[in-house]
This record gives sequence, structure tokens and C-alpha cells, in this order.
Amino acid sequence: MKESGKSPCALPLSGFSDRVPKLFGIPSGVPGLDELFFTFRVEGEEVKRLPLNGFPSAAVIHLTGVPDTGKSLIGEQFSITQASCGYNVLYVTVEVPAPFLALSFRQRSQALKVDWEVIKERIFIVDVTAHPELRENVGDLCAFLSKTIEKEKINSTVIDSITGLYEGKEMLARSIVRKLYETMKKHYQTAIFISQKRSSHEEISSEAAGGYAVPHIVDCTIVLSKIVLNSKAAATMYNRKPGEVLRTIRIDGCRMCGHDPNVHLLEINEWGILQVGKPLYEVLR
Repeated sequence: MKESGKSPCALPLSGFSDRVPKLFGIPSGVPGLDELFFTFRVEGEEVKRLPLNGFPSAAVIHLTGVPDTGKSLIGEQFSITQASCGYNVLYVTVEVPAPFLALSFRQRSQALKVDWEVIKERIFIVDVTAHPELRENVGDLCAFLSKTIEKEKINSTVIDSITGLYEGKEMLARSIVRKLYETMKKHYQTAIFISQKRSSHEEISSEAAGGYAVPHIVDCTIVLSKIVLNSKAAATMYNRKPGEVLRTIRIDGCRMCGHDPNVHLLEINEWGILQVGKPLYEVLR
């Protein structure tokens, strides 16, 4: 057993008073998404709901969905938004080589009307595709992330995707995600873990590759899904044209704060920019 230097002990809640983080919103960069998180305040006998206006600070957000639902786009919009606000972001790419990711960031910043010169020194890329040893050893990866976060004064981290870290070894998904989660919490990172779904998974569930291990560990899970309206009846139901793709977004759970549990429409425009729309129940009235 590794020596920690301290023996385990139980402390009262008051013993953690100086380490309790403040809860506030971290803008996601996705219009309509920030308003889905909230907290509350007690005023006399009344409890008032207060919009958080962003992801809960220092939360680890699990973003999952089938291909072409906008997972990576949300990760990029979030990164660009935070960088444009003057914060440093760490983007860990497990799937796409860094030069191609940089091209995507440049195009996305243009679409968002964010000056490339403002953000290019604030988004730091860790290219796991060029360093397979980091993919194969999560301990080394976590140590490298910790060192980078401290050195570059990183505020937020995106990993795209965590699924690529346990390909062919999904039985280890829980332990891999747990180590990454603990690293993010240690450094008070507001983090996005992007994961992929298998074809056998229900689209609207929080289950992803690796099973339910991922959503059980993280602080919040957001599920993206899509429906191909391949019949006139389906298109009419959603007031769309036959052949269109209807995308949705749902917050499956969040232990950090309150959240809207309803399924919402998710729009992706021709420039690849996402926006959360009205609740699905309003469309189907």
C-alpha cells in the first residue's frame, strides 16, 4: 500500500470549510444550454430558482451520443468561448491528430466570430494520437495532465474522447475514468469527457461504451441523440421535412446543481455551430 503520509480519519463538515469551492456558472458557448442549469436561494419562506448561466464550476461533464450528434462541436465551442474570455483550456485529442484539430478550431472560431489571434495562445493541445504511450497508460496520462495544468495555469479541460482510452479493454473503463475524474477534481477543473455510444445502446440513455461506469463516476451527463425523419408521418409530427435529421439534447443528471430534465431540440447550422432550442414537448403539442 502506498504511503500517503497521513492516516485515514473522519472529519466533521466544518473541517472542510476552507476547501469548499464556490458554485458558479462557466459559459458553455452553446446558446440555450447555460440556462438549463440552476441553483436556488431561500428568501424568508420562499425558495427562488436562480439560473447558473453555465456549466457548474469544477464539474466533470460527461457528453455522450452516437456519431454526428455534435459532441466534438460542443467541446470546441466551449474551448473557444473560454479562451476568448481569457482563460486557458487544455484539449486532449485521442482521435484526431493535432494539425487537423487546429484546422477545425480555426474554422469554428471564424464561424463564432472570435478573433483567432486572441485564442490561439490559450488553447493547449495534447495529441495522444502522436503519443500512444499516453493512451496505453492512464497513470502516465494523468501525471502529464497534472503537470500541464499546473504549468500552463489551465482552467478547463476537454478530453475527446475517453472511449479511445479503453478501446479493446472496456472492462477497465471504470478504473480509467475514475483516475481521470480524480485528476480533474484535484485541480478544480471544469471538464468535458466526450464518449461514444455503441450501436447496441439506446440513443436516449446515458449508457456509453464502457457501460454505465462513466455516468456513475462523473458529476453530470448530457446525452445527444438524433432521429432521421424518413417518413412523411414522422416529418409531420415534428413539423419538419421528410429526410431531415432531428437532433436532441438532454441532461441526464447533475449532482452539482439543479437542471432541466426535459429533452430539447439541438440545432446545428451550416457552419457547424450548435444552439439548444425549445423543449420537445412544445414541438409535439
